[in-house]
Parts: sequence; structure tokens; C-alpha cells
Amino acid sequence: MKVTADTNILVRAATQDDAKQGPIARKLVSSAELVAVPLSALCEFCWVLKVGYKLSSAEIANSVRLLLNAGNVVMDRGAAEAGLALLDAGGDFADGVIAHDGQWLGADVFMSFDKKAVKLLQATGHNAAHPD
Repeated sequence: MKVTADTNILVRAATQDDAKQGPIARKLVSSAELVAVPLSALCEFCWVLKVGYKLSSAEIANSVRLLLNAGNVVMDRGAAEAGLALLDAGGDFADGVIAHDGQWLGADVFMSFDKKAVKLLQATGHNAAHPD
């Protein structure tokens, strides 16, 4: 079976926080022929692990890398790696994905009022600025 994994499937598979749903989610992710992970679900997954489960950036990055390296999981690898680069630098996974997608869509510069995101993106080689 080829499936698209919603965020709640990814969270349950990773955290095993629900006695019934955790094993079901893990079996689904490990046994499916193909698990499609949309960027929106991946960004939401990282946010839930950070805010809801209070995991460290390193733990979140490890969870994303486990998905990236699974033989049956498909996702926009370039965007996921951009998110991981920013996460590893101390920023938010989603900001790295947004900067990557914006560049792919033809943008020259990532613009944000989030000065930390801008600084981290600049440090990782992106053209980024804040509008003020």
C-alpha cells in the first residue's frame, strides 16, 4: 500500500505516546510500500515535537533524519535538508523549508521580521534580510 502520512501518524510512530495508536502508526510507516510525507506534515511534525513534546532540536533532527533515511519514505529531500540545516544551526525547521521553497519558486531573498531566522539563514549561506 502507498500512503500519505498525516502529522498524527508521524507523531504517534515517533513518540509511541498512545498505547493503541503508537504501534499501529509504527507498523503502518514501516510496512507500507511507500510513505509520502508532504512538507506541510513534516513542518507540523517538527513543531509538534518541539512545542507539544518539548523535544530538543537534536532529537527532532534525529526523527526527521530517520524518516529521510527510511527506504520507503519519499519527501522533498532538498527542502527537508534545508530545514535540518537551519534546525541544526539553532533555528526553526520550517524557516529553512520556507527559504528553500521560496528560492525554488524564483525568489532572490528570504524576507522576515524574525531577525534570528534571518541571521541563521545568512550564516548558512542564504540571501536573507528583514524589511525594517
